[in-house]
Amino acid sequence: MMYARIEERLVELSKELVDKYFEKTAKSKRLFERASKVLPAGVTYSIRWFKPYPIFIEKAEGVRVWDVDGNSYVDFWMGHGTHILGHKPEFVIEAVKEVLNKGTHLGYENPYAVEYAELLTKVVPGVEMIRFTNSGTEANMYALRLARAYTKRKYVVKIEGGWHGGYDALHKAVTYPFTEPESAGLPEEYLAYTIAVPFNDVEALEKTLKSYSVAAIVIEPVLGAGGSIEPVNNYLKEVRRLAYEHNSLLIFDEVITGFRLAPGGAQEYFGVKADLVVFGKIVGGGFAGAGAFGGRAEVMELIDHMKYPSPAKRSFHGGTFVGNPVNMVTGKAMVEYLVKHRDLYEKAERIWSNFRRDVTKLCEETNIQCWTTGVATMIGIHFTTSKPKNVREVYELRWSKSIEQVLHLYMRTRGILYMKENLVHLLPSLIHTEEEAKLFKETLAEFLTTLTRK
Repeated sequence: MMYARIEERLVELSKELVDKYFEKTAKSKRLFERASKVLPAGVTYSIRWFKPYPIFIEKAEGVRVWDVDGNSYVDFWMGHGTHILGHKPEFVIEAVKEVLNKGTHLGYENPYAVEYAELLTKVVPGVEMIRFTNSGTEANMYALRLARAYTKRKYVVKIEGGWHGGYDALHKAVTYPFTEPESAGLPEEYLAYTIAVPFNDVEALEKTLKSYSVAAIVIEPVLGAGGSIEPVNNYLKEVRRLAYEHNSLLIFDEVITGFRLAPGGAQEYFGVKADLVVFGKIVGGGFAGAGAFGGRAEVMELIDHMKYPSPAKRSFHGGTFVGNPVNMVTGKAMVEYLVKHRDLYEKAERIWSNFRRDVTKLCEETNIQCWTTGVATMIGIHFTTSKPKNVREVYELRWSKSIEQVLHLYMRTRGILYMKENLVHLLPSLIHTEEEAKLFKETLAEFLTTLTRK
């Protein structure tokens, strides 16, 4: 009876919030109407759309963004997780200004790429050699191709709900119930050698590895788009063991976890080494066109056209803008800063561990079933009957059809932004303070109290 009443209240509250949203965001509404005529769905990326229309942001600084109507919001999404030190840190902006005077894209090899590669091989465990790409999607594409070339195998294992960008071979089993490709236009043959298993399920992975000749296991050490689900019961160490036993390469997709959990990423944080590591987002220091993949020299050398002159004998990698000076300089400046300021990670760990604990306690006090997941600055809040350990459970254990969407709208009207509206998923920066964490907790408490008020 209680949840039936909550669903009724959610419908009522949604109507009230939409009216408030219209009042606050009239310019965004008009801009969306214009955008709808020239952009499919009126947006540049589908996850940036939310009901009744998206907010259009025109500037950002620190932990805040401002929309075209002049409204200020505390940002808990931070450029899809890119801005680990907040929007436009001054030292990065200065680095850009300096390199721009020398050229935006040199088109030849440059010293900046060498310097950055040397730094990354020192900071990231197990990365002996590295190559740069223009996005995390590209990095996944090249890493998986390299793994198949090295092992001379076809099959790849990925995780249900795992997001690896728009690359065809991994564009499968992303959206629940994980039975359809993630896009039209993908022939069955493109996905025939991709097998998906649940996260935190060692038995399912072992069974698959025994049944197929697997080139690589591609895994986010902490599931990102799936709702910040953390590994439990030494799961990553078991995955590492199974990869060794079955002669498969282990690929960590650290597009989100890279430099977020620690300067050395998830490998450093969890103490587990992968054979190949994929980067995006933070690796570019906050600028677009950021990606990289690296790992053991024995594997990476298969890209070397000098050692393998025949194209059929080597794994291809390239691109017009790879290793461009802007990304190299901004990325290097960012990673150097993070290495020198490890205390930021300790502070953030404390803030967001306390946040998860306090939100869990809040759920208990309001008698509403909800749970927190994640590690460090990756946070998920799930309205489920028990704490989910994989993405399948995130959806199958939900007790409401609309609470996530209404909460998102509630937060927007109160100056808080995150994505997505169907999943409470936060990626705060290392400069978010206890004050911002408190603001989110208090606003969530108001929301939950509103739902249970008689």
